Amino acid sequence: MADSPSLSARAAAPTTPSPRTTDARRRHDPEVRGFASDNYAGAHPEVLEAIALANGGHQTAYGGDDYTGHLQQVIRSHFGRRAEAFPVFNGTGANVVSLQALTDRRGAVICADSAHIHVDECGAPERVGGLKLLTVPGEHGKLTPELVDREAHGWDDEHRAMPQVVSLTQSTELGTLYTPDEIRTLCDHAHERGMWVHLDGARLANAAAALDTPMRAFTNAAGVDVLSLGGTKNGLLFGEAVVVLNPDAVRGMAHLRKLSMQLASKMRFVSAQWEALLAGDLWLRNAQNANAMARRLAEGVATVDGVEILHPVEANVVFARLPHEVSERLQKRYRFYFWDEAAGDVRWMCSFDTTGADVDGFVTALREEMGQ
Repeated sequence: MADSPSLSARAAAPTTPSPRTTDARRRHDPEVRGFASDNYAGAHPEVLEAIALANGGHQTAYGGDDYTGHLQQVIRSHFGRRAEAFPVFNGTGANVVSLQALTDRRGAVICADSAHIHVDECGAPERVGGLKLLTVPGEHGKLTPELVDREAHGWDDEHRAMPQVVSLTQSTELGTLYTPDEIRTLCDHAHERGMWVHLDGARLANAAAALDTPMRAFTNAAGVDVLSLGGTKNGLLFGEAVVVLNPDAVRGMAHLRKLSMQLASKMRFVSAQWEALLAGDLWLRNAQNANAMARRLAEGVATVDGVEILHPVEANVVFARLPHEVSERLQKRYRFYFWDEAAGDVRWMCSFDTTGADVDGFVTALREEMGQ
């Protein structure tokens, strides 16, 4: 009996394509819509096309690819010639890496008490980043120089964490906006006190669309040192970016990204998405639609007796207060979150793919549940 081919011989033999055996299939109803989060939306078709175009062949891993290289040109077209982008996996990673780069082991970060880094990141900036958050209450989620000064002291006190960074959010967690002048004033105030400025821009595009101004107007042009740039909420499949606007403010960015487990091996698929979003006007179109739908939603629910809008609707979110039992019934028809369940406060988010019909259907359902 002849010997069987060796493993090496079998591996070297030509193969024919195997039939498709994956069990991939659509497991959700794409007609179901909600207002829980702009993370609930899928990826924009132009972004998915960019990923497909980046596929095939071999490209250098860990950011040495052509797509990440070209991304730097795209980023500088928005944020100035000194800007450098470091793609990461998610927003928490972007914030932790950014704040680590701006602080040392005795450092502290001043932020609003509603800031995402304080409320929604499971303590990652402090536990992973090794820094201290100093929170202050801000009206509608915004800081002022006077609020910053509540914690901007004690640099020579060895018993106190040293304030080294002011972290702003644009648009804020409560859906409000800083004007470019307000951010410039805060940056000047922080810099005069020897502190750097970080901007959490998870919804930066929404702010630019609402203010009808380029993103640079309230980032590098206003004096921000490091930006966490959000893309997932504006049409990306996955991926955010740390954008260093002031190289003099940071050190060891590449090492910090790796140390924080935010270095993608196949980074071309993150960077290609960013190019699709930022090289043209897709970022703006997506944000304009989300903002417009939030305004439409606010106008609609304002006509329903017993519904109170809690904050100015300036970006793509509406915060409201209504009877708890009404929200519970409405949640069975549309997904959304309580913001403060004890008070009956809820949050309704609009996305790049939210339609007028989605909004009108929700308002009709709300009216029905309110018995009107």
